[in-house]
Amino acid sequence: MSGKVYLVGSGPGGEGLLTIRARAVIDSADVILFDQLPGEEILSGLPEKAEKIDCGKYGSEHTLKQEEIEALMVAKAREGKQVVRLKGGDPFLFGRGGEELEVLRANNIPVELVPGITSALAVPGAVGIPLTHRKFASQVTIITGHEDPTKPEQALDWKLLAQQQGTLVILMGVKNLPEIAASLMGNGMDPGTPVAIIENGLRENQRVTTGTLRDIGEIAGEQGVKPPAVIVIGRVVSLYRKGEELIRL
Repeated sequence: MSGKVYLVGSGPGGEGLLTIRARAVIDSADVILFDQLPGEEILSGLPEKAEKIDCGKYGSEHTLKQEEIEALMVAKAREGKQVVRLKGGDPFLFGRGGEELEVLRANNIPVELVPGITSALAVPGAVGIPLTHRKFASQVTIITGHEDPTKPEQALDWKLLAQQQGTLVILMGVKNLPEIAASLMGNGMDPGTPVAIIENGLRENQRVTTGTLRDIGEIAGEQGVKPPAVIVIGRVVSLYRKGEELIRL
């Protein structure tokens, strides 16, 4: 007997940006394996009848290893249960949803993707930073900042990134921000390029820190910037106006 696994994105904030499909799937779930990024508003509204399993990463501590999460999804589905793997943002954008899909396919478990609005798009928009603009940027590049730009072998081409003329969006990059900025400048990006860091986007404690590529690492340290945060690098950041919010939940 086989149930089904739903890879569900909760979006970047509270209930207001949770899709109708996601709400329906969550409410009908037998088991919910959740990360911490969906936030308290969504997590507090999980159905009482469902078995809830915390899979979140808190600082450097993982509640469960990725292999354990995948094994749990397979085991619960084989019990005939409807399993929701609940993630912040979108499961297929730096959410390891692709890896989980591979495991589920390999074990012949039925799976459905429920996309979520990614913070990479919504959070900059929420504070009035459009990622594209005819005057400033005709392309957007989204990367993970979790990869150390100083390590010998890298999946990211920092020379290419430094030379692109559009907007660069970095997720999970707070820890490595000084090294990221140095790598971009070292590969030719203008040190005066505007940068914005949006912490806790679309939540009550949302905060925006701005600077340039030259000084953003120092400013972030002085301001005590912490994850989760979305980093935007490019001329579109010049359109930011302090205190202006374009999305209200």
